[in-house]
Amino acid sequence: MKAVHTPFSIVKENSYVPGCTVSQQLLMGPSAAFLAFCLAPQTDISPETYAYPKLLTVLDGAMTVQAGGAAFSLSQGKSLIVPHGVAFGIRTENGAIYTELSTKEDLIMNLDAGNLFVLKDLVPTEAGKIVNRDVVSSPHMKLALMGFGEGTGLTEHSAPGKALVMALEGKAVITYEGTDHLISAGESFVFDKGGRHAVTAQGPFKMALLLLLD
Repeated sequence: MKAVHTPFSIVKENSYVPGCTVSQQLLMGPSAAFLAFCLAPQTDISPETYAYPKLLTVLDGAMTVQAGGAAFSLSQGKSLIVPHGVAFGIRTENGAIYTELSTKEDLIMNLDAGNLFVLKDLVPTEAGKIVNRDVVSSPHMKLALMGFGEGTGLTEHSAPGKALVMALEGKAVITYEGTDHLISAGESFVFDKGGRHAVTAQGPFKMALLLLLD
């Protein structure tokens, strides 16, 4: 997990290693994990089956996911939920950087598994309002999407667990422990449990919030 509390880019911090696939733990809880994968061109991950679902989101490049006898082409910004018990493998021709969210607990999903979708398109922005949508949740994990109208925001509060914010569209100021940080689409920010923070949209802004609870 990131130790320095400043905005960072998962894509910029992952460079291709020729002929290799590389994984990095970004957030880890007692029953959930959020990892980044960097697949060099012409590499693959062999099909495997898991007892829990996985949410895959491509941040850069493109890849093909073979799951349950079907092929899904994922390019930048696209996501796919692979149901538990379904063998899936991944192949990329020109390279791909993606994230993987998984939990060993039963999930409540506000989306259908096995369909492609774009996270930022699942929540609108409305002037003067904040729109919230839970995507997946379990007893110790929640992934929510939030759309902020210009000038709206969240007043200072403390994180009840480890958290990761991913800016999906627009810009916002994240105030963490009294220090302001400008975050833009494609960047992320980590909160410690109990970390005091606030969010102020700089124009229409969309973000994903991953929260892991002990």
